[in-house]
Amino acid sequence: MERELLITGMGGQGVQLAAQVIARGATLESRHVMLFGVYGGAMRGMNTDGTVVVGDAPLQAPPLVSHTWSAIAMHDKFWAPVAPKVRTGGLVLVNEATFEQPLDDDRYRVFRIPATDIAAGLGNELGGAMVIVGAYVGITGLVGLDATVDAMRQSIPPYRRQHIAANEVAIRAGFDAVEHLAFPAWEQETARA
Repeated sequence: MERELLITGMGGQGVQLAAQVIARGATLESRHVMLFGVYGGAMRGMNTDGTVVVGDAPLQAPPLVSHTWSAIAMHDKFWAPVAPKVRTGGLVLVNEATFEQPLDDDRYRVFRIPATDIAAGLGNELGGAMVIVGAYVGITGLVGLDATVDAMRQSIPPYRRQHIAANEVAIRAGFDAVEHLAFPAWEQETARA
């Protein structure tokens, strides 16, 4: 079985790091993984997307998926191209602070996560992507919490090592914020292709 995730947002929101953390976490759990990142010509403010495919066997999906089981939107500015790719019954997490567009609650399972607000409350204003990563793995179970934290530690470049502790707190806060929710990644039938 394969599960796809599309992450979209604006450059500077941590979209590429979020995709890398989820992908690396799945590899740490010995799953088959594909990661593909796309970003605009400017570092901040332009469109940035990440595609992650996780499978329990060798992957069949191409590097760019036309349909996805789940999506994370850190900002609504670049949501329009992603929306039609989410399968009916698919999971959509949005950063409540930066996503104001209405979503079709009949088509998607929508979770509005106050990622930016949680991160700011932790004193880590730039940690919204890590909060939403924690929420995503908490809701889906696609990757375990420990593997996610280990993946984040491995994904942070040497010149940003000072952010590891704050990122771990952000991941755990996102996970804790949704611990009462469930959308089992490997068992959910309604979101299948």
